[in-house]
Amino acid sequence: MNFLQELEVYLRSRFTLICVVSLEEECVLEQVKQLCEETNRRLYTWDHADYFAVISGEGAPPTAKDPISALIQIEHLEDDSVFVLRDFHQCWHGQPRVIRKLRTLAQDFKCNRKTLIVTMPAPKLPDELKDDAVVVDFPPPGFDELNEILSRLTATPGVRVTLTPQGREKLVRAALGLSHNQARRIFSKAVVSKGCVDERDIDLVNSEKKQVIRESGALEFFSPAETIGDVGGLDVLKEWLRVRETAFSQEARDYGLPAPKGIALIGIPGTGKSLTAKMVAGLWHMPLIRLDLGALFGGLVGQSEENTRRALSLAETIAPCLLWIDEIEKGLSVGGGDGGTSMRVFASLLSWMQEKTQPVFVVATANNISLLPPELLRRGRVDEIFFLDLPTAEERREIFEVHIRKRKRPVQGYDLARLVDASAGYVGAEIEQAVIDAMYTAFGDRRTPGRDFTTEDVIAALAKQVPISHSHRETIDGLRKWLAEGRAQSASSPIG
Repeated sequence: MNFLQELEVYLRSRFTLICVVSLEEECVLEQVKQLCEETNRRLYTWDHADYFAVISGEGAPPTAKDPISALIQIEHLEDDSVFVLRDFHQCWHGQPRVIRKLRTLAQDFKCNRKTLIVTMPAPKLPDELKDDAVVVDFPPPGFDELNEILSRLTATPGVRVTLTPQGREKLVRAALGLSHNQARRIFSKAVVSKGCVDERDIDLVNSEKKQVIRESGALEFFSPAETIGDVGGLDVLKEWLRVRETAFSQEARDYGLPAPKGIALIGIPGTGKSLTAKMVAGLWHMPLIRLDLGALFGGLVGQSEENTRRALSLAETIAPCLLWIDEIEKGLSVGGGDGGTSMRVFASLLSWMQEKTQPVFVVATANNISLLPPELLRRGRVDEIFFLDLPTAEERREIFEVHIRKRKRPVQGYDLARLVDASAGYVGAEIEQAVIDAMYTAFGDRRTPGRDFTTEDVIAALAKQVPISHSHRETIDGLRKWLAEGRAQSASSPIG
């Protein structure tokens, strides 16, 4: 059911106190007004700034300038009326008389057809009202509503639209999770700034979504600039991602495909797991949100679970998006001495990963698989588990090419064959650091000012490092044994 249908059922079922959670007060009131006109009910509003007003129906509004007086007036008004109390949660804070009167009316109205609707930005009810009230979330606009908003704006004379049908669908889907007002603002900004609407506006939409998540301390918004060419190797993983790039479209839904759920990236530190998460966001043109598991845990009873629910709900609000959970094993210390809080947070996360219906693609990375409970990596919660091993010779060549080009040097000026041989057993992060160290050496060489870094400089920088394949040989052997047992798919093609 949509919001209007759900509200109609509540009114016919004589739910007397309905709390609608939304910042879109105008849209909520518009929907309530439509329902009241269809069912021949009179609609009143009251707030502590403008007091009573008649929105639907005839007659003069009553007079009441304080919450108690307003509730008393409502008690004596005619039946078959709906009363929208805007921001009334501000009136009951620390006011036991207001709470008591509201609770009394909610109980008395079961004998007539009066209904109280409270609009509020967050679902925070006094304990006394929790049994008498029903809480309803007003959903953000769907695809069709956003498409209609875009159509109205682009119908303005002089506005050019250079979107292909697929590009238009991508833009509208990128706006999913924004409110009506947010969508109108961002589409209008595109029209005013460029005089046209095109696929570049997807980045504008993602910037707007960045503002939405600021309210959560556990979520961090990234604007990744990484492309698939910025990641060397991992050809199997890249092909898997390419195949699923269009799986979030309506065409995929019509075909019967569900939206991809996510992937787990397991492997050796420094092999590009975090970089891959950023690359996926760039490849799919989706906002990337990093979930800080440590920030979920609060000192008050129940606060950690509420923080988890709020963060995951916010991620769904701005879907489609990528939710990046970095080093997930460190945040889920299952069985720790924290009174079971980690277990409950972990259970909430597992349940959400299994049951979520919004297109939130999870990218979970981990270095230590021994700390991961097996139920986390079960199929159905993630679509695939990829293992990122030490890069092969061909992958090391690609990694060197990526980092040399990134520093705006010609690849032809370096002996890649020697660099590949000298970097056997090194991960991508160590190769990048060797290039940077070589640049420091060349930049600081006062004997030959302006000398650029050379192949020899990079090889010397590699020789000074102790690669992780040597310092953590036992850990890496254990990870490779885990792959050999068939528990994951290699992110790279087999050698040879």
